[in-house]
Amino acid sequence: MATTSTAKSKSGLKRAPARRRPRKQKAGSRGIAPAECRLAVDSPELQSLLKTIEGEGGIVVGAYNDPLGKNPLLVAILPIDRIEPTPFQRDLSQVHHRRLADVIDRTGYFLDPVIAVTAPSKGFWTPNGRHRLDAMRRLGAKAITALVVPKRELAWQILALNTEKAHNLRDKSLEVIRIVRDLIQENPNRQEKDFSYYLEEASFVTLGLCYEKNPRFSGAVYNSFVRRLTEFSDDSLPKALKQHEKIAGMILELDGKVAEVVQKLKAKGFVSPYLKSFVVARSNPLRFMKEAPELEELLKTIRGKVERFNVDKIKQSDIVASGGAPDDD
Repeated sequence: MATTSTAKSKSGLKRAPARRRPRKQKAGSRGIAPAECRLAVDSPELQSLLKTIEGEGGIVVGAYNDPLGKNPLLVAILPIDRIEPTPFQRDLSQVHHRRLADVIDRTGYFLDPVIAVTAPSKGFWTPNGRHRLDAMRRLGAKAITALVVPKRELAWQILALNTEKAHNLRDKSLEVIRIVRDLIQENPNRQEKDFSYYLEEASFVTLGLCYEKNPRFSGAVYNSFVRRLTEFSDDSLPKALKQHEKIAGMILELDGKVAEVVQKLKAKGFVSPYLKSFVVARSNPLRFMKEAPELEELLKTIRGKVERFNVDKIKQSDIVASGGAPDDD
């Protein structure tokens, strides 16, 4: 990633500063001791949150300071009909939430509280508990245990907080673009780079737009070079989104051209789950370039090669040797 906020990324967006991964710390050098985690609900902020919880029909059963960041948290039992998943979460997996319901029902314990924040109008949002919430509803539960966080911006950290079903590329990308749209409503003048922690990878915004247009979009085929050549912008969120939309449109157009070549290969008897990956890899010159190009220029180059792709020169052994990501996630 870039080291300055003024450099230009390969996608045409201005780069945000590089994110550094935290180094391993000396044991026992951070956070607070158990005794320091005691918390009295006496601050105006916590008193207000306590009244909100009780006003929604819930009860607070405990409070403590987080042992790492010393952030205040309330342990509450909330009416299950007063809590909803954030509107920008991934779609519900029927298989996963039914499996969770079966496990909870067999054990008779709900031991993994959801995280909750106050919703914009009424009730609560959970940024990471959709499947547990639906599992409890499936079982007919009246209430659910929650860690209630005073800061509502935690709702945007859904990817970092996820403790449920692992995200695939489609899940991540769709969640990120939904988060971006919500952020634009509340922070239209903030720079995209300010939310890099919430969004993880700038490429997820672009690919999320692609998945919105085409739910069966083969994102894994393009992810490697889109991720490499896309950076968070120091432009405002709405302006950065317009650039992502431009790139997403180019990718979808390219995907349509690739699909045409794949059909020609299938017509000649080629059968493989890697046909799209093969066509794109065969047309992508990035690995031979000494300097990485702008993403827009690379997409134009790949598209030109795809349009000139000669299926008559392809052998089955070429496809087998190419490997790569399956065409569908």
